[in-house]
Amino acid sequence: MEQSSKGGGIPAVFLLKSLLFSYILTGVFLVLLTFLLYKLGLGEKIVTIAIIVIYVAATFFAGFMAGKKMKSRKFLWGLLEGVAYFLILALISVFACEAGVTFGRSFFTTFALCAGGGMLGGMLS
Repeated sequence: MEQSSKGGGIPAVFLLKSLLFSYILTGVFLVLLTFLLYKLGLGEKIVTIAIIVIYVAATFFAGFMAGKKMKSRKFLWGLLEGVAYFLILALISVFACEAGVTFGRSFFTTFALCAGGGMLGGMLS
């Protein structure tokens, strides 16, 4: 159930909607990146940078939307959105990968980028 922010409750439905929006945004950007990769033959470094930008942009917008809605402690709500985005992304990766998932440096870097992008979005809202 969604509670009003006037009553002090957490509007969980809105937070889930903003998270869903960030995943839709991710999908749109990844399709665009795929098209550019096909047409322009982009290199591995360019694709890696583009994926990082997509993660940060998607979590930024989710954090921005959460911060606009919550009105107080915006950075914490943005951080929550970024962490939730990362956790769902990590779970999908675990279930999709047959060979197993290793928790290397890129795992923690991606976590920091998603959390930071969401927090920045919340702070600037």
